[in-house]
Amino acid sequence: MEIQENQSDSLSESDSTSSTRVGYSGPLSGPLVSNKRNSSKKSARFKDEECYVEITLDVRDDSVSVQNIRGGDSETAYLASQLGKRPNSFGSQLSFKLRQVSQELKRMTSSKRFNKFDRTKSGAARALQGLKFMSKNVGTEGWSQVEARFDELAVNGTLSKARFGQCIGMKESSEFASELFDALARRRGITSSSITKAELHEFWEQITDESFDARLQTFFDMVDKNADGRITEEEVKEIIALSASANKLSNIQDHAEEYAALITEELDPDNLGYIELFNLEMLLLQAPTKSANRGGDSRVLSQLLSQKLVPTKEYNPIKRCYRGVAYFVEDNWKRLWIIALWLSICAGLFTWKFIQYKHRAVFDVMGYCVTTAKGAAETLKFNMALILLPVCRNTITWLRSKTKLGMVVPFDDNINFHKVIAFGIAIGVGLHAGAHLTCDFPRLLHASDEEYEPMKQFFGDKRPDDYWWFVKGTEGWTGVVMVVLMAIAYILAQPWFRRSRLHLPKTLKKLTGFNAFWYSHHLFVIVYVLFVVHGYYLYLSKKWYKKTTWMYLAVPILLYTCERLIRAFRSGYKTVRILKVAVYPGNVLALHMSKPQGFKYTSGQYIFVNCSAVSPFQWHPFSITSAPGDDYLSIHIRTLGDWTSRLKAVFSKVCQPPSSDQSGLLRADIGQGNNKPRMPRLKVDGPYGAPAQDYKMYDVLLLVGLGIGATPLISIVKDVLNNIKQQEEIDEGMVESGVKSNKRKPFATKRAYFYWVTREQGSFEWFRGVMNEVAENDRNGVIELHNYCTSVYEEGDARSALITMLQSLQHAKNGVDIVSGTRVKTHFARPNWRNVFKHVALKHPNERVGVFYCGAHGLVGELRSLAQDFSRKTSTKFDFHKENF
Repeated sequence: MEIQENQSDSLSESDSTSSTRVGYSGPLSGPLVSNKRNSSKKSARFKDEECYVEITLDVRDDSVSVQNIRGGDSETAYLASQLGKRPNSFGSQLSFKLRQVSQELKRMTSSKRFNKFDRTKSGAARALQGLKFMSKNVGTEGWSQVEARFDELAVNGTLSKARFGQCIGMKESSEFASELFDALARRRGITSSSITKAELHEFWEQITDESFDARLQTFFDMVDKNADGRITEEEVKEIIALSASANKLSNIQDHAEEYAALITEELDPDNLGYIELFNLEMLLLQAPTKSANRGGDSRVLSQLLSQKLVPTKEYNPIKRCYRGVAYFVEDNWKRLWIIALWLSICAGLFTWKFIQYKHRAVFDVMGYCVTTAKGAAETLKFNMALILLPVCRNTITWLRSKTKLGMVVPFDDNINFHKVIAFGIAIGVGLHAGAHLTCDFPRLLHASDEEYEPMKQFFGDKRPDDYWWFVKGTEGWTGVVMVVLMAIAYILAQPWFRRSRLHLPKTLKKLTGFNAFWYSHHLFVIVYVLFVVHGYYLYLSKKWYKKTTWMYLAVPILLYTCERLIRAFRSGYKTVRILKVAVYPGNVLALHMSKPQGFKYTSGQYIFVNCSAVSPFQWHPFSITSAPGDDYLSIHIRTLGDWTSRLKAVFSKVCQPPSSDQSGLLRADIGQGNNKPRMPRLKVDGPYGAPAQDYKMYDVLLLVGLGIGATPLISIVKDVLNNIKQQEEIDEGMVESGVKSNKRKPFATKRAYFYWVTREQGSFEWFRGVMNEVAENDRNGVIELHNYCTSVYEEGDARSALITMLQSLQHAKNGVDIVSGTRVKTHFARPNWRNVFKHVALKHPNERVGVFYCGAHGLVGELRSLAQDFSRKTSTKFDFHKENF
């Protein structure tokens, strides 16, 4: 290993005319010889090359400066450089100086060995990961793409500084690109604010240089604004503010001065007032600390697992198809048997009615048109009854919580099944109405008198003259109105309407959003009334027992009506008292409420909330973020629509800015102080079952939350933590156990991995208390927390290099992460989900892992695919559960 000391700032007196260069080569514990260099001999005690040091001293009058050091580590280099820079306060005798250096070097080698700063190829390679000026995508583009953009953006053959970032593919970080431009220009003596293509090529060669020294120098030049070879605290502050701005870290930007002082204190222990290039080098070359959680991964096992996960191509199309079908059935057998049963019932009802009408007299006039219409009508009766069952929330919650049906029935897909049935209804309506209007009615209108004779008992003695006859009848107008109302509700329930994804004029904007969806769905009250009427006034059936519509609907409508009555009755006495309100960055409202008497729930479940001050009729679902063992009930609401925006506005009026030791932008803590604000009235209904509540079925959990999707998972984390603390109390004899504790059912979860991915730094304030509580109380490491902030550039990008250094220093000194403000260290950019699954699979072979995801739909496909892939190719089985907002 070799470290070359910077010679540009030697404190040896420049005006001295006489000098003596003293060289020494040998073990650090040997005598310091001043008259010759002995590079061929080594002490027998020090045969290790790492302990072999070569030092060259430049002696000028009464000063000694270190000119060169070979074979030592960077700690030795740093110490020797500091010795050489000490002022001349010990007299002018050379022998005293030489003894001083010798004693210091002996003291250093006799003490405990320092951790070396690896300057080998592997060490530099690690540090290179912290100084990439180009992202992966941009770096692979090459000069040809940059040259093409230069030709587009250049004016009169020169590229302006303002367009430099866009030209090199860094347009999203224009401010950072501007500073990079200045640094590159300063080194070349370019004072103009524009460059030629040749100069741009030089710039490009430097920022894409793979050598560590080149990247280190470029980064140093960016910080060293006045190009004096030294970085002052003010310059550190400026680059921290710039990096924070580029990474959208407003909190760090606000405390740039404080963090600049932290870095200066670390890298300038002698209070020289500046930092030099080698200081940054030493910081970057420190070996990265491995997470305690990941340090145990066997490298051999990891490699074997990676080889096993490499896709193997099956060239036989029959085997490939068979394997694909087998995997599909294995992953979706619960859904498949439910869909198969539903399709079989629909097909059976259609066939039964089709055959029945084929043997009736009307078939001779209307033909297969009437059989098709009646077959479709029978499936409509069944589906209009069935569609109510998936939305009977209390019933489903009871079934999944109190019975074992969840092992064969996919209760998590209740809303998806509701949508599938709605699609089946749409097909049935199309067939029924289409067959009547375009086929059998025209045939009836054009039938001869002889053909019409059997029809008189159904349509009267006089044959209908036109379509209007059918439309104005009870059967006709009820059918038309039903189709119109169902079409409105069906359209407004589509995601692009319900989530306001359409760009409509302001006057039509009210036709989109949750409110439009909610109110339009209540049109089905009218639809069901008309459906019963329509099914009673039939043309071709006159006997009451053959009018079976009411028979299909009786039980489901009764069940659904009871559900709604239970909700109304239960919410009437479940008015809660607000205990705490907090408004957090990212438009999130946190509400802590009193727990209603007898209110029992499981982590992962949700409740419906009504606020009469916003709307007396609307109820909205929100995941519970408190744990069952807490003495309060809490929810976190992100403002995404009209109702949530108004709710936040209503509660913000009763809040005030928090004190210095509290989180949030606004807060109101009821019971603290004499001024108790008057809170809006809230009613809750629930709890209701959700996919995440099945976490207790697994010993190992992998929890993944995106943004506000972390809410049900936070409740699980808190519940696991509460059970850990309770178990510790029992083990320590802090509670009376006796027979009761012996019969206590052990908590299933032995390990939980929680990954929270969010775009904004302020989001970490939502659950800062939970993170700190886990870090403080989870002594056995049952819960492994991973926070990811995607607004920060990936670890290794130069735009986040200083943030990474600062994060390490702050966490080592104070135990607090600068990004999240918690004890949990934050990662940058997005997780590598394949590596996450690989890590869990290595840690838990031959176990079943429950994967619970809550967040946007975009990540569902990747996580489900990884869960399936690892389940098939490893001994660890991953069961994937999702919940989308």
